Amino acid sequence: MDGIHPLLTVSKTFSLLLLILLQTSTEAQMCSANALVNFPENNAVNAVVETIITQPGVTLEFSPPPANPDNPFILDGNNLVAATALDFESANFYEVEITCTETATASKLPLIIIVLVTNKNDNPPTFDPTSYQVNLNEMDPVGTSVGSYPAKDLDQHPQLFYTLTSPSNEFTLRSPTVPDILVNTRLDYDKVKNVELILTASDAKLTPEDELFTATATIMVTILDGDNRPPWFQPCTPLEIGGNVICQSPGYTGRVVLNEQETGVLPLEPGPLYAIDGDSGIKEAITYSFLSGNEDGLFEINPNTGNITMLRATDVLGTISLSVLAAQAINSYQFATTTVTISVQVKSLHPPVFQEPLYEGLATSTGTMVMDLMNKDQPLRILATDEDYAATGGLNPYITYSISGSSDFLLINGYLFMTKDLPEDTLTLQVVATDTTNDESATSQLSVEVKPVTNPSSGSDVVGMAVLGAVLSALLLICLVIIGVLVCRLRKGKADWRKIYEASMFRSSLGQGSGGHKEGIQYTNEAFQKDEDGSSLGSGGPERESVIASKESPQTSWSIQREEAIIRSSAPLHDLLPDNSSDTSSEKSDTEKDVKPILTKERRVEEGYKSVWFKEDIDPAAKEEVVIIPDSREDDSEEEDEEPSRSSREDDEDHNPPTKKIFFADSDLDSGIGVKTEDPPEDSDSDESMDNAL
Repeated sequence: MDGIHPLLTVSKTFSLLLLILLQTSTEAQMCSANALVNFPENNAVNAVVETIITQPGVTLEFSPPPANPDNPFILDGNNLVAATALDFESANFYEVEITCTETATASKLPLIIIVLVTNKNDNPPTFDPTSYQVNLNEMDPVGTSVGSYPAKDLDQHPQLFYTLTSPSNEFTLRSPTVPDILVNTRLDYDKVKNVELILTASDAKLTPEDELFTATATIMVTILDGDNRPPWFQPCTPLEIGGNVICQSPGYTGRVVLNEQETGVLPLEPGPLYAIDGDSGIKEAITYSFLSGNEDGLFEINPNTGNITMLRATDVLGTISLSVLAAQAINSYQFATTTVTISVQVKSLHPPVFQEPLYEGLATSTGTMVMDLMNKDQPLRILATDEDYAATGGLNPYITYSISGSSDFLLINGYLFMTKDLPEDTLTLQVVATDTTNDESATSQLSVEVKPVTNPSSGSDVVGMAVLGAVLSALLLICLVIIGVLVCRLRKGKADWRKIYEASMFRSSLGQGSGGHKEGIQYTNEAFQKDEDGSSLGSGGPERESVIASKESPQTSWSIQREEAIIRSSAPLHDLLPDNSSDTSSEKSDTEKDVKPILTKERRVEEGYKSVWFKEDIDPAAKEEVVIIPDSREDDSEEEDEEPSRSSREDDEDHNPPTKKIFFADSDLDSGIGVKTEDPPEDSDSDESMDNAL
């Protein structure tokens, strides 16, 4: 026997097929069997592979003897039996050669059987090795390949299937049949530094009775920090914006004393100036320098530590703003800036001092002021003074207050408020006043007696009183506005009222003679016309007041207009005016009239006289009536008064005697007595203008 052939070549297979064809033509006489037999692997021992049909007197044996020790088969009578369990992965087919011998004739016939081992899914996939280690930079973009990790299967499956377990879905597979791992999301060293991936390989059933087998491998991915962040000044607050992390620093503040040099490192708040590399996995060294604000060389900064020192004293009060640059020593393109604000102040000689060593207050409800326990009508005022601020009465605007021992109270502008409902109790607290310019502080004891208001309507009463107060305040404001408007209107109409009143009184006093009104001479006093006009010859102007008297009939339209104006202005004044109808119905002789004193309104006390011009002399015996002629002061009336020619004026002067001036002292005008007369100057311009008006 040539043995069992685990592998079947093409030429060998062809030869076997020819032998089988020849064998089938003769084996019917002695023995016969199937030339190809399918036999599954993992069989039971002594399982029958094939049964050989023989003629009587024919024996079977393996050819050539002795049998191959690796032969997995034995002959049991006419049965070909598997002596061991077959394995497809070891040999997928066997060639069995058997010799059939007829004992009577001793003739022999070869018989060849090809046993094809059927493959079964009896081996799981395997990874070699079962664990992997890989490094990956956080700056690697999405889609970057981490590596390929295939599994093997002895069952010679045409295809294996893979799944990947990633904790935060940072990685994924290229496809279910390709074990190529890719970056799936943006990596962040500060969030995840190591990722453990589990890769699972699964086979498939080869027969319906097969089981499924899987295998796993572990891939440890170490994420390396990339240089993608600038330095961060400390302390700072991390903020994530659009997937990027920044660290916001509030800057630094410091204080120096005027005309004094700070020795050593300049103390800053909230701490010393320094920065760290934003990439904590790299921790590159940082260098420091001034960008601006130190043009005069007042300060110096250590390039390695960032410590700021003062080189000389400053003699200018105010604020110094320094801009500091922090850059990485190697990758200088990564840098950050911050501001150092230094306040130059006058040296403090006195610390804050509380006005009282102990403050006692009474708190009743949330949000209300704590009242003074000794004077319950006044709110409790907690105040600390500083003698360095004597110019402001000891009030230091840089003092801040805090309450130690409880967070349920708030101090605002020296007044204490309870911010939370508390049970009835007496609290012992401590109030601290701190001068923020130099950190000097003072403390005082605070005792607060909490007595909540039990009346449920007290809160509404307070609100009602507040609403009532607001309404009354609004009404008071409206009343004040109305009173102001009325006062303005009264003051505005006061002058007109007094003019009309005084004119009517003057007119009435002149018309109280026994003879009543008389037609004849009438006189005009311009001192009573538009007294507020600064350009007129009023009592308040720099010029003396003048009255031009003109004679005309009492029934002229001017007299009627004047009386109508008085009647419209005031009804009581109308009663004081004389009745014109009585003038037209009867006239009394001049002898029955008495000359009445000229009455005027009260005028401002000024030196000098008030001047009155008359067209002709007043004869006291004539008892002429003096009538006030209103001056319209309109341009057209003035132009008409100035139109008469020089010749007409001369003719008028020929027929009328020269006009004389009558001067009234203020005291005389007020009392209605005392008249002084004098002749006007011959060349007086006012006389000429008076003549023109006449």
